[in-house]
Amino acid sequence: MGLYSVQDLLFHLPQRYQDRTQITPIGALQAGDKVLIEGRIKLSEIQVGRRRSLLCYVTDGTGGIFLRFFHFSAWQKNLLASDVQLRCFGEVRRGFRSLEMVHPEYSCLSGNDLEAGETCLTPIYPTTSGLQQSRLRSLILRVLRELDDNEIIDYLPQTFLESLHLPVLNEAITYIHQPPPEAPLELLAAGRHPTQQRLAFEELLAYYLGLRQLRLRAAQLQSPSLCSEGIWVQHFLERLPFPLTTAQQQVSQEILNDMTRSSPMQRLLQGDVGSGKTVVAALAILQAVEAGYQAALMVPTELLAEQHLYSLQQWFSPFEIKVERLVAKENAKTKQEILTQLNEGCLQVVVGTHALFQEGVAFHRLGLIVVDEQHRFGVEQRLALLEKGRHGDYYPHQLIMTATPIPRTLAMTAYADLDISVIDQLPPGRIPVATVAISDYRRSEVAARVRQACHQGRQVYWVCTLIEESESLQAQAAEKAAVELAQALPEVRIGLIHGRLKSEEKETVMTAFKAGVIQALVATTVIEVGVDVPNASLMIIENAERLGLSQLHQLRGRVGRGATDSYCILLYHGPLSELGRARLDCLRVTNDGFEIARRDLELRGPGEILGTRQTGLPQYRLADLVRDQNLLGWVAQVAEKLQQQYPAKAAAIVHRWLGRGNRYGEV
Repeated sequence: MGLYSVQDLLFHLPQRYQDRTQITPIGALQAGDKVLIEGRIKLSEIQVGRRRSLLCYVTDGTGGIFLRFFHFSAWQKNLLASDVQLRCFGEVRRGFRSLEMVHPEYSCLSGNDLEAGETCLTPIYPTTSGLQQSRLRSLILRVLRELDDNEIIDYLPQTFLESLHLPVLNEAITYIHQPPPEAPLELLAAGRHPTQQRLAFEELLAYYLGLRQLRLRAAQLQSPSLCSEGIWVQHFLERLPFPLTTAQQQVSQEILNDMTRSSPMQRLLQGDVGSGKTVVAALAILQAVEAGYQAALMVPTELLAEQHLYSLQQWFSPFEIKVERLVAKENAKTKQEILTQLNEGCLQVVVGTHALFQEGVAFHRLGLIVVDEQHRFGVEQRLALLEKGRHGDYYPHQLIMTATPIPRTLAMTAYADLDISVIDQLPPGRIPVATVAISDYRRSEVAARVRQACHQGRQVYWVCTLIEESESLQAQAAEKAAVELAQALPEVRIGLIHGRLKSEEKETVMTAFKAGVIQALVATTVIEVGVDVPNASLMIIENAERLGLSQLHQLRGRVGRGATDSYCILLYHGPLSELGRARLDCLRVTNDGFEIARRDLELRGPGEILGTRQTGLPQYRLADLVRDQNLLGWVAQVAEKLQQQYPAKAAAIVHRWLGRGNRYGEV
């Protein structure tokens, strides 16, 4: 649970509250009530039936109710004896004989206890096996009592808090753990009460300060200034069969300008599916090589590495630039040849997976690292990559690309250590993909659509998804779907690709699909990013309700790359949940990746789409990047003032939330 100190206890906030300030007469109880009652035990016995239980009958003069305990000790049996007065809280349900509570929280009363009741709402905390709510509450209450004499230090100046309309820290913490009976429960449940916002703001501020400090430290490092005459870039643009969009031109200029500086570029490039990020990356790579340096392009899958290898080799062949691939499954001889060429400098550009930065990989003169579609690439990974590419006192420039755009204000807070560029327009002529959602009991109709598309000379993706992360289970699902499709459509040439295939097998399948030999490709989500087959015009996604909006949008982006109308069929297994229906509805009405990302944030929250698992953003303890968007605009302003006027307090805030162990908490 991460509770190691007094501060950890204070920042371990309730997830909800119960009102135990009012005692409800037993005679007024109804099934479903969650209430506090008080009464005297009239009967206590062990009942033997299907399940052995301790049964107590409690009355208060207005009525009676049974308390049932399936798990009990001899000590409890002796404690809960006849004529004992007790107070208990629980949910009322209809039992065999009358109303009952099962395993209520209880306390035996005597003397002054009969008069004393709860004076504030009862907090319910996140807990773990073996740690009871009552024990956790008593620990936190004990700490709160000591706060009066030894207040937790508030590092935010009073003037700052007043302008933000936020309470002081001590007051906020006390209120959250012990809210009065009249406290607005809806605000507290939503995490929007000013006391909760006070803590969320400080946590957001701590991360922002840490990331900004990282940025300042990076600016003090040395990088090779990748200046060139720009002749290769100009020739490359002239040879392209299409002009760059205005947005592509703008972000390219930002990136190329960064690369001429003597401190490392740290830039995030956001762009929708199909917006042309790869061409922009190619321009940066070209400038690095023309300046006499090497470039590395890192991608999440071997399939995408193969795709980029093909594109870069085609684009760079007129410049006699050598481009090779390095992935984990490369055979030993080929791998050693590539490693030697990298070390000696005769290989200028390498495309690969994480294998690029493992032990034994040494570059001769690495000037630029490009990370494409890397959803798991967080702050720590960016730092490690920067260190890995170090050559003497020089660090490489770094460009990170993502097709999962997030709102600019949010990105500026969460990626405060990076400069941000956005490609906010698609190339002209891109036809929106028409999207429909169909129940999976209509699979035969969908199969007929596949037959029709193939007869028209088009190609089809059929994507299988499973909730399990297991690669073997996903492969089995894809294999089963391929067999069923082949039986339904014997005249269609069907291929199969999944993560369990060897690299050579994947390449063979994709080459056949690109060449049109395979008409329908059954795949797992391994084809989610980067795969480009312009003739593919129909995408079927099974169990679409199980995927997030951004992933569905990525998969849909594999079609609609040619001049023909394209379609995406979202096969779902009913009945749909409210969340599942909202996702599918969103995809039906828009192809805009920025709007889809915004809706995905609202529907799933940052723990899913913005958590460490997907985008490398920090996992906040209390703050929520979606819920607390109203605070984000203030974070940068307060951080700047605090750093200028109270640098020691800024450092203390970072230390409080991030600790000494976090590399980007060094302020």
